[in-house]
Amino acid sequence: MKNSMRRVFLSIVSAFFCVAALCLAVPAKHSVEYFAYVGTYTQEGSASKGIYAYRFNAATGALKPIGLAAETINPSFLAIHPNRRFIYAVNEVSNYKDGKSGAVSAFAIDRSTGKLTLLNQVASRGGDPCYITVDKNGKYVLVANYAGGSVAAFPVLEDGRLGEASAVVQHTGHGTNPKRQEAPHAHSIDLSPDNRFAIVDDLGLDETIIYPFDSAQGSLTANAGKIARADPGVGPRHFVMHPNGKFGYVINEMASTVSVFRYDPGAGELRALQTISTLPKSFSGHDESAEIQIHPTGKFLYASNRGHDGIAVFAIDPQQGTLTPIDYISTKGASPRNFEIAPGGKLLFAANEKSDNLVVFRINLQTGRLTPTGKVLDIAQPVCVKFVAIE
Repeated sequence: MKNSMRRVFLSIVSAFFCVAALCLAVPAKHSVEYFAYVGTYTQEGSASKGIYAYRFNAATGALKPIGLAAETINPSFLAIHPNRRFIYAVNEVSNYKDGKSGAVSAFAIDRSTGKLTLLNQVASRGGDPCYITVDKNGKYVLVANYAGGSVAAFPVLEDGRLGEASAVVQHTGHGTNPKRQEAPHAHSIDLSPDNRFAIVDDLGLDETIIYPFDSAQGSLTANAGKIARADPGVGPRHFVMHPNGKFGYVINEMASTVSVFRYDPGAGELRALQTISTLPKSFSGHDESAEIQIHPTGKFLYASNRGHDGIAVFAIDPQQGTLTPIDYISTKGASPRNFEIAPGGKLLFAANEKSDNLVVFRINLQTGRLTPTGKVLDIAQPVCVKFVAIE
């Protein structure tokens, strides 16, 4: 009897380990198929007509062109709704419907073809909108207007369309550079991890401003904004938060530097820790930095340079948040205005605006270094790349 029960017990244990081994052998179900959308400039002699799309396999790196997903004017920056059904684009123009404003467009995503259907357009409430994001709850779209020197929030309706602005904050003043900072130039707007603050870089004012954001009402409290002042003439452009929520990083376009901050989530404040160049010491030409991203592991930071035409790679100190240069690599094109780390963290797509190509790099997950894969996509004046999971 005892031997019989022992055999039954061993059979159960054996079956358990077989099932466990099978579970370990089969990866957890997650999407490997994505649409990669590319925002472009369509004016001033460009051959582009709007937003282009590719079908991307994150497991193999395979890319299949879909073509023009939506015809629209100057969709220079894109944002994806959390439900993956809608995509939003700024229309970077200064005169929309005879008003001194750009526009914001809402599109529905066809999940089978990747094509986009225009839902509606609204005025961005300032000229030349250049940056757009969706809040964590998917209820509001927030926009930075470069020429208008303002930021605005727009409600997302149930069908994905945009309502009229729920909040507009107009910046005032100027910086020290009379050619580039003669007025405020809001260049980016991002949300804090808890959705309580909107973090705005203003290139014209040399300020990063943190506004309280009410995600229920879509309001921005202008008179309560905390300011992280940059050195005169550096031109804050884009911001990224570390995955741990403890550190923030600002790329300064005019100085080609990155400013490192410790972030206080309770007060919504940034406290300066470090400023470091994005350029190798051997470079002596004119440069303007553009994009900044952190690898999903939180170990590496990447920053693009237009002039040097490359991407700087930094290691991030996990305790201090400070940066140490690792490498500087050519983007194999001219003026890398934007880049995006693909889902899975293994590839980086660099958008070379002035050489009309999108170049794909492999990311070494141990060192952070970039290596060209040999894949180069021809596309007129690419500016922004965003991925949407298909499954």
